[in-house]
Amino acid sequence: MNGHLIEAERLSYIYPDGTRGISEVSFKAAPGEAVALVGENGAGKSTLLQHLNGCLFPTGGSVRVAGLAVVKENLPAVRRAAGMIFQNPDDQLFMPTVYDDVAFGLLNLGVAEGELEGKVLKALETVGIAHLRGRQPYRLSQGEKRAAAIAAVVALEPEVLVMDEPTSNLDPKARRRLIALLKTFGHAKIIATHDLDFALEVCGRTIVMHEGLIVADGPAGEVFRKADLLEHCNLEIPPSMKSGLGVNPLN
Repeated sequence: MNGHLIEAERLSYIYPDGTRGISEVSFKAAPGEAVALVGENGAGKSTLLQHLNGCLFPTGGSVRVAGLAVVKENLPAVRRAAGMIFQNPDDQLFMPTVYDDVAFGLLNLGVAEGELEGKVLKALETVGIAHLRGRQPYRLSQGEKRAAAIAAVVALEPEVLVMDEPTSNLDPKARRRLIALLKTFGHAKIIATHDLDFALEVCGRTIVMHEGLIVADGPAGEVFRKADLLEHCNLEIPPSMKSGLGVNPLN
């Protein structure tokens, strides 16, 4: 590996119905880097994310994760390196208890029973939900479900956290907890979000996508000051930057 955890080179994808999802997308992300993907609905954010753990395979170009080409024969290693947290946590929580959900991926990796409990509890404690270990996932709040989904991924010790709209459906308190949690993680993070204040606070770098293309890539504070660019992409300057209150840009 040459110092980059994620390397996309002229990555393109056309859906089976002929719809172009992304076109000629190239970017790199380094260990520990937090990168926000922003853009209007249909800009290509989720399509791009799904190439980072092999949910989709490119129709053109290439992508590498932790030095591995994202191809079928490398999928187990790629998916361990890039932990995917989907927009709807119900897509990831399907076991009888939170403990079982976190243990599920570890068991699939062949973790021995003697090590299992320690690894599960460590992940739950890292995310701050050890007290929920015996709860049924469907009885959790949206914020608790999100935390449980993150714990299930963190337990696998990925090098990159890939997140799709992590603040979706969270109330303000749960959103604030999530921001505080993500700031404690040293993982590289690739986060697709419509929440531009969240992107500004959590991510040092922002990539703007529009019609399947990358149209801007740079320090978050600089990108979000480009009013004409944001308007062209049907975005707005984050409220905290408009008001001069709240979070300070990381750049």
